[in-house]
Amino acid sequence: MRTVLGVFVFFAALQAQWLNHPTPGIPRMADGKPNVTAPAPRMPDGKPDLTGLWGMDSGSYQGNVAIDLKPEDVKPWSADLFKQRQADLGKDSPTSRCLPFGPRVDRSDAYMKQFIQTPGRLVVLIEDLTYRQIFLDGRELPKDPDPSFMGYSVGHWEGDTLVVETTGFKEAAWLDGGHPFTDALRVTERFHRTDFGHMEITETIDDPGAFNRKFTIPIRADLIPDTEILEYVCAENERDHQHLVGAVSISKPAPVKVAPEALAKYVGAYKFAYPETPTVFRTQNITLSDGTLYFDLEGKNRAALVPVSETRFLRGEVPIDFVKNERGEVTHFTTAFAEGDLKSIRSTSAK
Repeated sequence: MRTVLGVFVFFAALQAQWLNHPTPGIPRMADGKPNVTAPAPRMPDGKPDLTGLWGMDSGSYQGNVAIDLKPEDVKPWSADLFKQRQADLGKDSPTSRCLPFGPRVDRSDAYMKQFIQTPGRLVVLIEDLTYRQIFLDGRELPKDPDPSFMGYSVGHWEGDTLVVETTGFKEAAWLDGGHPFTDALRVTERFHRTDFGHMEITETIDDPGAFNRKFTIPIRADLIPDTEILEYVCAENERDHQHLVGAVSISKPAPVKVAPEALAKYVGAYKFAYPETPTVFRTQNITLSDGTLYFDLEGKNRAALVPVSETRFLRGEVPIDFVKNERGEVTHFTTAFAEGDLKSIRSTSAK
């Protein structure tokens, strides 16, 4: 079952990867494991070489780029459309219709990205058969481009940091799990490879048509060694999109009262990793305060959970179901999405 909620798309495709095939040119320790803290490689001209297979993680920004903004920072029409799309579980997301990720590709955990760098061009290959070209040959951005999902990108070096400007996005794409954008959107990325296995990325979003100020979000990238990308063709979602009905398919029973001692059993940290980026883990926290359970994603997007049974809770319109083993211990919870469930495994519990 493939799961889709706007940007939250992940695929059980690890069995299709070339695992255990050593990547040439990677420094290794005595036991043969990649030395990810070795110095970052460089091109013959001395510029940092960003070449490699990367898994990217933007935390909560993946689903909501505006989580740090104040309400007045977002244009009302943009805020209203985001709420509507969230309530519908992202059923009309371009990715649910097998369209490219567009300007949110860096923030997506769904696919690994293969960077191939030459002196004049950085090519990014993505497993859904899309790609980016970042031109490093000094050309300017096109003045009146034909809009495209991935936009048009040019880059230049500021010391060891590659600065990339991108415009010309097709407005059929989404910024995240529901925010729209306009043809005024300009995205500025800064890529800095800190060592062999890690890269820091910041992304500045500037769209005066949808937001009242520009803002910057962080992205972490980890090298994924000893494997390769293989194509993923999103055919099933395209065939099944007509069956995605979003929030209207979810019954919303009246809230019930759950005893505090029962709620306390759910408190803890729950981790998951997308199959395509198995080394990049994200943490969802369940906390209890004044008799109410709260959900947050790595400290952000804190939301109250409304109990509709002893094991099922609603986070807004989204159902969360806690699962126990035969001893009555909570092992994980599942989150309902438009096309399936996301499973989060409990890693710690309350003391």
